[in-house]
Amino acid sequence: VKPPKVAVFNHQHGHKTSARWIQKMARAALPDARAAAKGDDAPLLSLPEIEVSIVSDDEIARVHADFLGDPAPTDVITFHHGEIIVSADTAARQGAEHDQDIDRELALYVIHGLQHLAGWNDEDTAEQKQMHALQEEILDKAAQISPP
Repeated sequence: VKPPKVAVFNHQHGHKTSARWIQKMARAALPDARAAAKGDDAPLLSLPEIEVSIVSDDEIARVHADFLGDPAPTDVITFHHGEIIVSADTAARQGAEHDQDIDRELALYVIHGLQHLAGWNDEDTAEQKQMHALQEEILDKAAQISPP
């Protein structure tokens, strides 16, 4: 099955980000994210397209409240129909805490979203640890393919 097309849209212009580079990273990460799918029914294996939206904390908090009942901002929200929403504000804060630039942090969130589409669930602590290790591995490999 053909990999999905990936489109990245920056709806948050308060931070300088490179939607083009994040899109290249997502495309570079797709083969490894698909290879790590946790079952043949993982959405990532059949989606024709994935849309990534870079938004503010206010916007992601609204989506978080509307769809998940939690009014707090978060880093990434993934919908199984192929939509990934990431917060530039959160990426700026968490990136600074981890000595990482905003684009790399946003790429990490997108890869995290791809993993959710591949059937991974970070509700379970053991799976969360595996997921985080895998997303760092995928991020590092994608960054070699698409350097900033």
